[in-house]
Amino acid sequence: MRQPICPLSIGYANDILQRSRHFAIITPLRLALRSDDSGALPQRHLPHSIDLCLPQTTLPLPSALDRPSLLDNSHRVETPEGIDLLLRPAGLVPRALAFAIDLAIRAAILVALFIILGMLGNFGIGLGTLLLFLVQWWYMVLFEVLNQGRTPGKYWLGLRVVHDDGTPVGWTSSLTRNLLRFVDMLPFGYFLGALSCLGHPAFKRLGDLAAGTLVVYRERPQARPTLPDVEAAKLPFALSLDEQRALIAFSERHASLSAERRLELASILAEPLAVTGENAEAKIHGIARSLVGAP
Repeated sequence: MRQPICPLSIGYANDILQRSRHFAIITPLRLALRSDDSGALPQRHLPHSIDLCLPQTTLPLPSALDRPSLLDNSHRVETPEGIDLLLRPAGLVPRALAFAIDLAIRAAILVALFIILGMLGNFGIGLGTLLLFLVQWWYMVLFEVLNQGRTPGKYWLGLRVVHDDGTPVGWTSSLTRNLLRFVDMLPFGYFLGALSCLGHPAFKRLGDLAAGTLVVYRERPQARPTLPDVEAAKLPFALSLDEQRALIAFSERHASLSAERRLELASILAEPLAVTGENAEAKIHGIARSLVGAP
């Protein structure tokens, strides 16, 4: 029995096969630039009209490649706009170092105040007792609320206090977490606080649990990667968005790759770009500059 003839025209079928060939060549470069080495290829979405003419194959979903897994020590927060924020909670050691710096600063302030106020007799002693309470309990609160969650110790260690949803800490939360320090100090030397930090995935002490706060690393602005200074070149064929990103990522990361690795990756595209393996890297850089709109 004769097989039914596919309703596709020969020209349209050749165009689909040509695009699939380019995709099969681009994909190894995109996979090589990814940190995920699972080896699964993303699913290629073809027009619905050719599904009856091509063999049915089961390909893995692209989610494993397109959505990298979150790190275990990251705190994921989803904003009302649907944007995912990744916060890095600070561990016990950097928090202890920041507290030691703040403790030394408070001690220096109190010593200087008592030396000056000691000259005033009993009045100076009474005023010094009041200032001792203010410095001991309001030092942390004032800096956390008025300085974006950063005391001097946290600032030098690159830390800051935020709410669990990533918003800046307020007066109520800061007062709660600092007034409960005496509970964290029980029975001695921050024993309960250290035990709570070590047992919580976000390194929260008891004061943080009650106040709904989190001590995280401050995000540093990242420098924008630069592309090699070559002449922009146009694409000889159409590419999908992921394939364009792969070419741009190759150019952005060229400085971190060895010359042998760059030649190996660029040689994948030597044939479809109609250039030699030695000139493929410069051609890719030119296409990347064209894709990002660089002159």
